[in-house]
Amino acid sequence: MARWLPRATDLTRFCQKLNRVKTLEDDMMETSFNRCLSTIDLTLLGIGGMVGSGLYVLTGTVAKEIAGPAVIVSFIIAGFASLLAALCYAEFGARVPKTGSAYMFTYVSVGEIWAFLIGWNVLLEYMIGGAAVARAWSGYLDSIFNHKIKNFTETHVGAWQVPFLARYPDFLAAAILLVATAFISFGAKVSSWLNHVFSAISMGVILFILVMGFVLAQPKNWSTQEGGFAPYGLSGIMAGTATCFYAFVGFDVIAASSEEARNPQRAVPRAIAFSLGLATGAYILVSVVLTLMVPWHTLDPDSALADAFYRRGYAWAGFLVAAGSICAMNTVLLSNLFSLPRIVYAMAEDGLFFQVFSRVHPRTQVPVIGIVVFGLLMALLALVFDLEALVQFLSIGTLLAYTFVAASIIVLRFQQQKGDVPAPAASGQPNPEPHEGPSSGELKEYESFSDKLQLVDRDKSKGQREPGQLKAAFEPYLEFLSDFYPGEVVTVAVVTLMVSAICLCSILVFGNTHLHLPTWSYSLLLVLFSLGFLLSLLLIWAHEQQHSTQTFQIPLVPLSPALSIILNIYLMLKLSYMTWLRFTIWLLLGLLVYFGYGIWHSKENLREPRPQRVSARYVVFPGGSLEERVQAVQPSSQPATGLPDTDTDDCKR
Repeated sequence: MARWLPRATDLTRFCQKLNRVKTLEDDMMETSFNRCLSTIDLTLLGIGGMVGSGLYVLTGTVAKEIAGPAVIVSFIIAGFASLLAALCYAEFGARVPKTGSAYMFTYVSVGEIWAFLIGWNVLLEYMIGGAAVARAWSGYLDSIFNHKIKNFTETHVGAWQVPFLARYPDFLAAAILLVATAFISFGAKVSSWLNHVFSAISMGVILFILVMGFVLAQPKNWSTQEGGFAPYGLSGIMAGTATCFYAFVGFDVIAASSEEARNPQRAVPRAIAFSLGLATGAYILVSVVLTLMVPWHTLDPDSALADAFYRRGYAWAGFLVAAGSICAMNTVLLSNLFSLPRIVYAMAEDGLFFQVFSRVHPRTQVPVIGIVVFGLLMALLALVFDLEALVQFLSIGTLLAYTFVAASIIVLRFQQQKGDVPAPAASGQPNPEPHEGPSSGELKEYESFSDKLQLVDRDKSKGQREPGQLKAAFEPYLEFLSDFYPGEVVTVAVVTLMVSAICLCSILVFGNTHLHLPTWSYSLLLVLFSLGFLLSLLLIWAHEQQHSTQTFQIPLVPLSPALSIILNIYLMLKLSYMTWLRFTIWLLLGLLVYFGYGIWHSKENLREPRPQRVSARYVVFPGGSLEERVQAVQPSSQPATGLPDTDTDDCKR
């Protein structure tokens, strides 16, 4: 029976395959895409991705059903959490100017299976985002014609009464997605030009909404007679925050487009900062205007802004807002259809997804097959699914991607840069090599004598510590950590930090409601998991990190990414259990794709090092100085006749 059980070596090799990282090319600016996008192009692309249905539809939905006028606070918190994530994306986008966004960032720092799952969820994020925006676009156009399109469809086609599905098939939403897919197929220049036109119209409409809305504002709509400012309390505010994340997913399109930017090292961080700042300000101000114009409990979730102007007697203004919102939603459609095929391309190029999606059209320089296939899938989703269910599903994928990117920033920042040779440990002893013993009192083996000489040479400069090594100030207190490889302790600490964050947020969300914990155990668990989170953070901070870089770096590492991690996890746990159930099913489908195709076709399989034949080994007997006794010994895997003629003598520098 035991012979059917996998051996330990097989399990180790299998785990190594799952966690292998992507090898980047020496020239990361080389690409099959057309590098034609400027900072302004990327900024408008980000604004177009964020200011759309979230502004014209989501504000009304969250205000009426989740948070009330406190939707303003929900947007502020969501904007702050998105800022932390956006800074992580900005650093990665500048350092790794390759398409793929969160998938690529996770692949180069954490591991293959985690990158695939993130990429798999990002695919769903963009598909749902495009479908949800298309349905919002259709609803706004229908409101302009007094819901005649909806009534015609229900009368002649029929209505459905199925949970999570729309009441009627939305042929208009599917049609606009197909038209947008056709335009995206013409190339990045055409997509950018269309985005500029629609973004200019959208920003003009937003300015009109703010000016006209503050003129019509009535402070009594926040009074207690109308339910107060926060009728659903803190719980409603945080639940609204999780849903409001849908509004800020657009900055991801900037990172996904970094391979088509002219100067990604400068353009990507600037575009992310500008677009996120403008979008957050627009969401907050429009939420203020909307909830002051009409009572929050009377809002129309499908077309809140246009309906608010209609009810105040300004039908012409409502028509203008509805027309402007359609232009804004066009930019979101373009952003989603622009980014999704490029992420699919990145996964297919790495061999983790079907190779047919890695083909780039020689004339337009875009992945046409991916654009067409996923444009059709978006149209199908928009045809049959309900907007609210789609938005809830979207948030969890976005939050998970933010969490892994933040963790990847910590891991990457405390890793040695490409080409670095591990420096000696702080205690003055060389770091363990693959054949080295755990302590200085044992025999230490090296593949070649030059390896030993190089480490001895580096021993003279032991004051210069590499990224991932323990800081000198903490050496007397944490000397036992000096025996680990640089960055190894940080990786373990990041995993501990994430586990502590999950446990801490679970107690905060479910401790009093679902678990019904007594006060003493609730407080004790909060203290324990908070200490675990803080100790992990301090342990990471006690190590050296990379500082000498020519690209943008997020400040206050590891604090900023750690705050992003815990806030994202908290917001994920605030989502409904049905969202988690659908998300779990999607993850299982992703694992089937990975183990059925991706792991076997991964290009990292071709780069895995082959077993090297060792002609001789050198045993270094411990000495008291840089002079050590070196003796050639026979490798165990070779016959005695293969020994080189090496004398045993003293070797001095």
